[in-house]
Amino acid sequence: MSIETIKNAVLEWVDHEQSVLSDWHQTIFSFGETAWREYQSCAWYVERLREAGFEVEESSAGMPTAFCAIWRNGAGPTIGAYAEYDAVPGNCQAADTRQRPRDGLGKHAGGHTDPHSALGISSLGAVLAARAAMEKFNIQGTIKYFGEPAEKVRGSKPIHAAAGYYDDLDAAISFHPFYMLPLCNTTRWNTHCGVGYAMIYSFECDNPQTWMSQSDENSSPIAASHASARAPGANDALMQMYMTSKLLKEHMVAAGCGWSMNECILSSGQATADNLPAQIAQIQYIMRVPTVEMAESITQLLDKNATAAAGTTHCSWRRDWVSKSRGGLPNHILAAATYRNLEQVGAPVFNTDAGRELAQQIQHNLGLEPMHNPFMAETEQLISPRQAEKILRRQLPDSQENFTSDDYTEFCWHAPTVRLYVARPALASPQPGYQYPAWVMNALGGMRATIDPMIVCAAKTIGLTIIDLLTDTEMLHEATEEFSRRTSGDQWQAPLCDYEPPIDFCWPEYVTDGKGQRRWCIPALPWEQSE
Repeated sequence: MSIETIKNAVLEWVDHEQSVLSDWHQTIFSFGETAWREYQSCAWYVERLREAGFEVEESSAGMPTAFCAIWRNGAGPTIGAYAEYDAVPGNCQAADTRQRPRDGLGKHAGGHTDPHSALGISSLGAVLAARAAMEKFNIQGTIKYFGEPAEKVRGSKPIHAAAGYYDDLDAAISFHPFYMLPLCNTTRWNTHCGVGYAMIYSFECDNPQTWMSQSDENSSPIAASHASARAPGANDALMQMYMTSKLLKEHMVAAGCGWSMNECILSSGQATADNLPAQIAQIQYIMRVPTVEMAESITQLLDKNATAAAGTTHCSWRRDWVSKSRGGLPNHILAAATYRNLEQVGAPVFNTDAGRELAQQIQHNLGLEPMHNPFMAETEQLISPRQAEKILRRQLPDSQENFTSDDYTEFCWHAPTVRLYVARPALASPQPGYQYPAWVMNALGGMRATIDPMIVCAAKTIGLTIIDLLTDTEMLHEATEEFSRRTSGDQWQAPLCDYEPPIDFCWPEYVTDGKGQRRWCIPALPWEQSE
């Protein structure tokens, strides 16, 4: 059987199941569950994969909303792919041409921004199409498909990697909707994503009564006045940590490289304005840096800031890891092969009649003059990996090898890995300097006519690449040799994860109450649950 016949079967499967993939995406988009709390989304994937004949391990590596699914068809290469399905708090946008939350939810609920809903359905469609072709033409090999929760905090992949789940892979395919130019309808070449560290600093005021000693032996053990002196407490510690780290940010690493650090104050559910110090406060940091050495240096400085903040506020402090992910590695052989498949499929087309009408309605609702072709021209064009690399490098110093951060990089250290980008729908600016509000991209990621072209294009491209990896032994051998060269000797970097899955922190979560309403829930603290 010719390779063209096999690949045509993959393309035909995606075309035939396009409406099903569209329905599936609407389901995941509507869930909009946030990091570490993707219960419905994970269960949905597990059910679909078992229906397709996959053996599925739930709660893989100790993560309740992760899974590892395997389908075997005899001896042959093991090819990895994955779904992500976590959404982002505060981005609850309906699939609509105007700004509004999804039905039954407030605007601060979770919503898909990248969108991971379409990322996962694209890769799922690809593995199911490849599986059908493998079965039809008796292609030998294994598909290993992962459910990867909490990508927004770089959550699951470092944990899966450290637990050995990627060790048996012969190759891996990573896909993400385009999120910055020039990485649109292409594959990454040399400059892959960098190191990502995320951690939570917790401050506790356990013994506020020892802040000041009692000078009068007859005084009451209870403060008689709300004006009495009290310990500063955890809120004061957090604010000092926040401000000190902001102030010293430019002094944390040497200037001249692209890096970022962002923080998020977590809620611990304390709601009182009485004359009591806050018992606990938490702040999460996430840094995106080119090297592990830089991440370690910044962590040491954050630790010093935490020590100082706790020392002046009568608190203790602790640091818990959320993520430690390694920087990515190129694989030119696999990047070139995947791009050839993207060329065969062609870039997605968004300026269809249905897509154009929705985009023009958005522009009209924003008070703009609707454009004849409202989608960015780049979203319907291919750009070669080498050309994209050339443009990307213009903003980086020669010494910087990695840029931005995404934890797909964990796969790169265990098998040849390609990073594929396919355009998501994005509107062209009506005038220089104009930027659409964030809800527009989120809405475009949920409307069938605007997001389905990306899903179909990505599913076909990934599916064709899986077939190549299973049938083209020379290409896989060359990709493996390149991988071996890049990871041999002292170039090898072991997994950095030395922590348990951080699943028990106060991650945002929506639960359904007795009245059928979805409401905000704050879980207990992890050390409270373990004691």
